[in-house]
Amino acid sequence: MGEFFNPEKGIWAWLSTLVDICGLSILWTFLCLPVVTAGPATAALYYTVVKCVRGRESGAFGYYFRSFRQNFKTGLLAGLIVLPLALLLLGGHFIVRWYGTRLGGGAYVLYVAYYFALVLPAGVLCWLFPLLGRFDYGVGGLFRTALQLTIAHLPSTVVVVLLTAQTAVFCIERWWPVVFMPVITLLLVSLFWERIFQLHSPEPEESEEELEE
Repeated sequence: MGEFFNPEKGIWAWLSTLVDICGLSILWTFLCLPVVTAGPATAALYYTVVKCVRGRESGAFGYYFRSFRQNFKTGLLAGLIVLPLALLLLGGHFIVRWYGTRLGGGAYVLYVAYYFALVLPAGVLCWLFPLLGRFDYGVGGLFRTALQLTIAHLPSTVVVVLLTAQTAVFCIERWWPVVFMPVITLLLVSLFWERIFQLHSPEPEESEEELEE
């Protein structure tokens, strides 16, 4: 019976993980509502997912708020840069799709080409905030490294872009997945990103001590 009531084993460990998944997903959604705070919120969520969901460490919400506070300034500035560019590219996507689906022919080819061209900026966006969550960067270095990793690891980047895009569509069409999908998605993303982080840096936790203070 002692093992059954052990909070670190069995059903209680699973329940604790479930609470972390749902609680962190809801917290992330709430902090993303102002839009401009989505950057530091995502950086903090990625860091916490790696530490507490993958790494099985306790204190997920404490890790989340410390990471959010530490990365707030850089994440906010990066988000302010990304937001107008993302809106511009998304608007172009809708315009090209409208012409492509109605006119066909060369317009449709242009739509397909534009769709593939979006992979590069979308890939940079997918790298941007996980990088911020795991390393200490200024805004310029953050964008430069995200672009370099997007190009150097293009196949993995394409998979993550498609995964992220499909998750976003799924959550927009059916609101209830936001209760768990943000954490699940970043957990899947971390399977790609953490392996690549290890290739480029044997110790990606370089700002860990600051977070734990």
